Amino acid sequence: MISVTEENYLKAIFSAAHLSESRVGNQLIAEKLSINPASVTEMLRRLHDKKLIQYNRADGAKLTAQGLKSAIKVVRKHRLWETFLVGHLNFTWDEVHEIAEQLEHIQSDKLLDELDRFLGNPGFDPHGDPIPNKSGKIPVLKSKILVEAEIGKKLKVVKVADNTASFLKYLDKQGIALGDIIFVKEVQDFDGSLLVELKGKREIYLSAEAARKIMVE
Repeated sequence: MISVTEENYLKAIFSAAHLSESRVGNQLIAEKLSINPASVTEMLRRLHDKKLIQYNRADGAKLTAQGLKSAIKVVRKHRLWETFLVGHLNFTWDEVHEIAEQLEHIQSDKLLDELDRFLGNPGFDPHGDPIPNKSGKIPVLKSKILVEAEIGKKLKVVKVADNTASFLKYLDKQGIALGDIIFVKEVQDFDGSLLVELKGKREIYLSAEAARKIMVE
């Protein structure tokens, strides 16, 4: 049996390794979990003893096959619950993360399978993140960040790379949602900000920082 804390560590390592594609150090894990780096070592050793990760202080942590399977299962639960909360309980996309953090630790496989079936086996959550299927396969989303998009090309918003409530509320205020069609009209030489046209109706400026967190195809 894997504890809630252990599941959180496995998910944090999975998330960090997915970004860096390498072993993950204590500092990055601590940042993912918002805890003191000094408290990470003991838990990593415990996960190593359970054969859920490979770990040494110098090289950091890497998920074993069993650890990866467990991490993907938690990620799957989290994203399915987010999808359910937004689609059926009228939560907004900036409200669901903390609730899904609690629901992701429910251990019933039957509940998870029925939730997946009820939702129609979705491939992506409300933030555009891929939802692993029952076998652990993760859908591939071919996308690029908005700052790399060609000027004048028709684009669709498919994912946000920052799921914090503050950024999601910012997008709501700007009127940007997943599935929206946008065009980059121009890029400012001074600060890299973008003038974009939304849904063929209105134009807004986005900072380069914001545009780096919006994924399009």
